[in-house]
Amino acid sequence: MKKAFRIKKNDDFQAVFKKGRSVANRQFVIYILKKDKQENFRIGLSVSKKIGNAVKRNQIKRYIRQAFHELEDQVKNGNDYVIIARKPAAEMDYHTVKKSLEHVLKLGKILKRVNG
Repeated sequence: MKKAFRIKKNDDFQAVFKKGRSVANRQFVIYILKKDKQENFRIGLSVSKKIGNAVKRNQIKRYIRQAFHELEDQVKNGNDYVIIARKPAAEMDYHTVKKSLEHVLKLGKILKRVNG
């Protein structure tokens, strides 16, 4: 995932938390903030220390990035997304993470309809 697609600054994270809306399922919470002047979407990841050691947390982040990479054609542009992983995400493999993310993105009406 390119650097342009990532949220890095704390101010950006805080803006999404304060002004954005949120959708959630058991594994993930996603905060969504509409950005009119932005042509692509950006994601920020938050995986708490409660979820596991550094290796586990980084693995979950890699899974989420890869899932977004595969879904990027369907994700609506012009938004900032902050994804917070919840405890059950620690026991999931990549395919379950992707399925769960798709579910929560559909709940938030973030995925575009794909013909076919």
